[in-house]
Amino acid sequence: MALLPALAGMVVGGFDAGRLWLTGAWLLCYCVQFTAARWLRSRFQRRYLPPVLTYTALLAVAGVPLLAMHPLILVWAPLYVACAGVSFLGAWLRRERSLWANAAAVIATSMMAYVVYAFDDPNLLGRTSMGLVLAGMFALTQFGSVLYVKTMIRERRNNRYLAASWIWHAALLALACTISGGTLPLPIIATALLLRAVAMPLLGRRIRIKPIVVGLLEMVFSVTVCIYAPFCAPWISVALTF
Repeated sequence: MALLPALAGMVVGGFDAGRLWLTGAWLLCYCVQFTAARWLRSRFQRRYLPPVLTYTALLAVAGVPLLAMHPLILVWAPLYVACAGVSFLGAWLRRERSLWANAAAVIATSMMAYVVYAFDDPNLLGRTSMGLVLAGMFALTQFGSVLYVKTMIRERRNNRYLAASWIWHAALLALACTISGGTLPLPIIATALLLRAVAMPLLGRRIRIKPIVVGLLEMVFSVTVCIYAPFCAPWISVALTF
């Protein structure tokens, strides 16, 4: 799920060596964040340090030349510094699965669709509409996924989370119908997301559904969104300008 928005941005922006390089560097950023968060959560236990140093070194090898050749990427630095700070704070407080920590991860991941799409374009503002639409599609669906997965695992019998998940997905369906006029696959996908957010937790209260089943189902929906997002984003961007 961390890679899918970047891949969608590459589809819309065009496949080239620079975008592939950026996507690879982003994957290493994710690995650094993940291992560093575990190290912080453990209160600096030595056994968690080697992966942090390894991935940081690999990121430096891949990232420093990328920044030197494409310094415009640094325009996104404040956003990602803020997201990383929230993530590391959540790890230190051992609340990395809280909604605010999850939201920071969703924002960082989803915005990669915009970052990759607008890669090295000096006319960044000229790509704002399309970039925000593309990133917004992933942010809305991935945060919905966060709420849904919680209702299936950690908050399986928490009615407040269940209500929040239902409301989020119902609003997502309403938004999809509004901006697409019912002519795009987006309302169909939003309907499927709502149905799974309603049916699966209720079924899970009757029978035990393994986390791997939940994860595999979410991967199917995430890939579906990734496939259709590049085709839907241009239509939505145009619709929002009128």
